[in-house]
Amino acid sequence: MKNQFIIISIFLVLLSQFLYAQTDEEKSTKCDCTECHQFDFWLGKWKVEWMNKDSTVSEGTNTVNSILDGCAIEENFNGNPGMDFRGKSLSVYNHRHKIWQQTWVDNEGFYMLFAGGMQKDKMILSRTVETTEGPLAQRMVFYNIQKDSFDWNWESSTDGGKTWKLNWKIKYRRI
Repeated sequence: MKNQFIIISIFLVLLSQFLYAQTDEEKSTKCDCTECHQFDFWLGKWKVEWMNKDSTVSEGTNTVNSILDGCAIEENFNGNPGMDFRGKSLSVYNHRHKIWQQTWVDNEGFYMLFAGGMQKDKMILSRTVETTEGPLAQRMVFYNIQKDSFDWNWESSTDGGKTWKLNWKIKYRRI
């Protein structure tokens, strides 16, 4: 019985080493790469402002935190008092695919997945969805990035990205 216990224990230890073994690439990608910090400009507490269709200005807040030992970014958007719209996102740099990925959910029941990364001096995350009218490309563009401010656009395209329509522009200012 004692020998069986030892054999089973050794087997479990070896099995756990096999199941949790990492490749050399995975071992070297622990959230400290240059790409892993491309979104650091977004971290902090922000006042957000946007122009409504009637030319009035609305505002809200967005709090963006580094979580999970610096391996993920958590966003907490609150459109109040400008509008009753709240949402959260989680973003992570995917080492294997060498892209940023983001999952968004909100109080209107939307669930969206985005992917992308830095393109020159802009962070661009996009997705394409099928609609009854055909494919719709959507993207978020973070640009004019400064230490305490940046601009964010929500854009869409129905022609495969040849042209983009601005749907919502938000000005971020650090609080």
